[in-house]
Amino acid sequence: MDLTILNTETTKLSSKEKYMIYLTGGLAVGVSVICIPFVSPALRRVCLPYVPATTEQLAGVTKALVGRSGRLLDVGSGDGRIVFTAAKLGFQAEGVELNSILVYYSRLAALFSQDKNTKFYRKDLWTFNLKPYQNIVIFGVEQMMTEFESKLLREVNNDTVVVACRFPLPNMTPIETIGHGVDTVWKYVVKKE
Repeated sequence: MDLTILNTETTKLSSKEKYMIYLTGGLAVGVSVICIPFVSPALRRVCLPYVPATTEQLAGVTKALVGRSGRLLDVGSGDGRIVFTAAKLGFQAEGVELNSILVYYSRLAALFSQDKNTKFYRKDLWTFNLKPYQNIVIFGVEQMMTEFESKLLREVNNDTVVVACRFPLPNMTPIETIGHGVDTVWKYVVKKE
């Protein structure tokens, strides 16, 4: 029996086809890199997704802060909406956020707006010191509010105002409730005994 080697033709890719392969691969890597900070919160002990504040929530927070001044911290500051709103109200407003892309976005927005009353930190809220702040705003999730309330009571001073959005603090009694549904805002004043 005679063995013959099959002559196979190798096809060469045109430069246009190569370009399309490189472009598709580059886009896939780029989208993956951009999405990682937004998907990774689901992998943490407490899932804290980025959900921007609504206009109604901003109005509720603004109403809860009437008559207040001093330093304000937005815990989980996201894109900085609460921080920028508070700065316009005269607060020295700061935000703490774990998502580096959102922190850089907020810092860039502050730079372009030339707002000198804002600062943004890329830190874990569980290790961030709350003591220097007289006003604290939190957009939390239900699973974290008990632990956050304990942190508040350990670290903040008497008469610190805490504004909780979307989910209330489980054991403290609010002095005011503003709005309804997902736009509900609860205002608390910390009283240590």
